Amino acid sequence: MTRDLLWRGMLAGILGALLATLFARGFAEPQIDLAIGYEESHSAHDAPPGHAGMAMPHTGTPAEPQEEELVSRDTQKGAGLVTALVLYGAAVGGIFSLVFAYGYGRMGNLGPRSFALMLAALTFALVVLVPAIKYPQTPPAVGKHETVALRTAAYFGMIALSLGAAVVAARIRSALARPGRGFDATLLGLVIYLGLVGLGQFLLPAVNEVPTDFPAVLLWNFRVASIGTQLVLWATIGLAFGLWAERVLQKAKS
Repeated sequence: MTRDLLWRGMLAGILGALLATLFARGFAEPQIDLAIGYEESHSAHDAPPGHAGMAMPHTGTPAEPQEEELVSRDTQKGAGLVTALVLYGAAVGGIFSLVFAYGYGRMGNLGPRSFALMLAALTFALVVLVPAIKYPQTPPAVGKHETVALRTAAYFGMIALSLGAAVVAARIRSALARPGRGFDATLLGLVIYLGLVGLGQFLLPAVNEVPTDFPAVLLWNFRVASIGTQLVLWATIGLAFGLWAERVLQKAKS
């Protein structure tokens, strides 16, 4: 049964990735194009005289050629975007199915579809929303190239912290839960989670590399579109996998 759930989870992740790709093409990618246009216009404005892509008149020496793109922009928002999201969706969908198989029946009397949807919503909150409070998504034109490694490590560290704090809070909640005291145990677990996450966000390095003249509306629209893309992915996984898992479980009982 676990094998049946696994491949259905991967299929749900791929379906979610395809829908998320359509959403990203319609809402996120236009913001990225605007951000790239902003970066290029400022690069041309800040370039020293004689380096605008033409020969220098007083010497005849050609300007340094611009670096060619390793991957074209059309490929990035076309085949590249689909490939990246499909691989990501298949991976997280498979992990989601394994977590579902472990947790189903251990958290009350929720049915397969309700549990899958709750698990997807919880994952979206822990992996997307909470890390975005400390490290919100930024378009390509924002951020320094030399800090990419630091920003990437800090972001994934925030995800690990959020998931780790959730595990600790869940274990404490489970240990303290008693008949008639479930609400108190849940509330205490939530307080512990928020405390651990708050401490981690305080200790992790701050990243603030947004140029002062960067359009605020563009930044806001990009961040909303990025979260929306993840929301489409996880909502699809929760709904599709829940439906398929229900059929698998009903078949196993019969």
